[in-house]
Amino acid sequence: MKRTTVLFLCTGNSARSQMAEGFLRERAGDRFDAQSAGLAPVGLNPLAVQVMAEVGVDISSQQSKSLKGFLRKNEAQYVIFVCDKAEKSCPEIWPFATATMCWPFPDPAAVQGDAENRLQAFRRVRDQVRESIESWLATDPESSATAAHKSQTTTCEED
Repeated sequence: MKRTTVLFLCTGNSARSQMAEGFLRERAGDRFDAQSAGLAPVGLNPLAVQVMAEVGVDISSQQSKSLKGFLRKNEAQYVIFVCDKAEKSCPEIWPFATATMCWPFPDPAAVQGDAENRLQAFRRVRDQVRESIESWLATDPESSATAAHKSQTTTCEED
């Protein structure tokens, strides 16, 4: 059985989208092909790896990938923007996706301060990402993907 492809998009593909990919793969990798990419990838953030390991999800082998590698090569049924900057920069690039959604999490890599303050920011975002993945899975997205006759789109709200 072919798995449903879900692509998580972010600006740098260093933390938020990587966490989402890791959680979906860990929670439902038998049903979904979880992928992530960024507009301008900057490498996997070590703090993202650390906080995911704290909850038993290993993302250390994931790679920061460019969106360009997915264009016209990836038939993603779901495209989920995890930052509003990515959503605003490429709102119409996935016309064949069953749904595009926006889950705008704050950027933990942008948090300033000491090591503990930064680590807490990564933990907060990790928990928000996990909650969003679990809530989305509870809606039975596979049934929605098969039954949908038109694309659903939700966008990030303006600040």
